[in-house]
Amino acid sequence: MLDQVWGNNYFGDEHVLEVHIANLRKKLGDDPARPRFIFTVRSVGYRFGERT
Repeated sequence: MLDQVWGNNYFGDEHVLEVHIANLRKKLGDDPARPRFIFTVRSVGYRFGERT
């Protein structure tokens, strides 16, 4: 996702994406332990949508 948003030449903290996701979850009132909107997909990234 970093490559898609900031490009291949991004130079910075790799945790910037996690910070943005945490802020989005906070604004949406989404609990990371029991998400409703933003789901973490291990070894892939994140998925936005309903629980499947």
